[in-house]
Amino acid sequence: MMRHLLSTRDLSLDDALLVLDTAEYMATVADRSVKKLPTLRGRTVVNLFFEDSTRTRTSFELAAKRLSADVINFSVRGSSVSKGESLKDTAQTLEAMGADAVVCRHPASGAPHRLAAWVRGSVLNAGDGIHEHPTQALLDAFTIRRRLGRIEGLSVTIVGDVLHSRVARSNVWLLSTLGAAVTVVAPPTLVPVGVEQWPVTVSYDLDAVLPGSDVVMMLRVQRERMTAAFFPTEREYARRYGLDADRLAAMPLSALVMHPGPMVRGMEIASDVADSTRSTVVEQVANGVSVRMAVLYLLLGGTREVP
Repeated sequence: MMRHLLSTRDLSLDDALLVLDTAEYMATVADRSVKKLPTLRGRTVVNLFFEDSTRTRTSFELAAKRLSADVINFSVRGSSVSKGESLKDTAQTLEAMGADAVVCRHPASGAPHRLAAWVRGSVLNAGDGIHEHPTQALLDAFTIRRRLGRIEGLSVTIVGDVLHSRVARSNVWLLSTLGAAVTVVAPPTLVPVGVEQWPVTVSYDLDAVLPGSDVVMMLRVQRERMTAAFFPTEREYARRYGLDADRLAAMPLSALVMHPGPMVRGMEIASDVADSTRSTVVEQVANGVSVRMAVLYLLLGGTREVP
């Protein structure tokens, strides 16, 4: 493994498989009466979140604590950052604290990459702007492999607000590395410029691709990042790109439905679909802890053999 985890584009096939295999072992810890390993005792992990994200921050915190690391949750609200302190000043403060790993979420794309140049510890990108969210893609891949037994050769369809989605970008690169064929489906206004350089097929017709999809990954419509009207109405979006019971019936019986959350029920995905046995939404949350345990373990000096 490398020193940092900033982008899934940086992961080789061997790196990605190492994380997934290590996460399989970490998942067994949750079944123990004492859900802890001593592997990172004495190490310090800092959660540095410039954006609110209860789910991701809690997942990283739980992962670090299950590995016996000390955890510091650095809240931007009420800190020196809110008073005008720069990211570099914050990095120097973390260095003084002796942080072994910094989990960074930031609204600016590339912020974790800058942070990695200023600290000696490992930096984990927990989401930067509309760039990437590597551990979300890893937990998605982990979930797919556990449910379907493989990733290579599968057809994965990613649907929705691809333009603003760091989850989509990370999944495209990781799943392609792992051998899946990826298709993105979105309104033309929500397809990024330069998507033709991605290892994907682009479609604007959800109904046309569903029958051949092994996995359908729905994305959240990120209104907080939208500065213009990208589609006419919520009703129109749901009609063209929402996943309802009729569309679920058009998918293969073994196909999975995924969503990184939080979900906008009724627009992106119908409640009966989100709560069906084909949905992996709850599993993705649970698997996130195992994957983040694996990443922390490997980045902070873990051997290539699980403990």
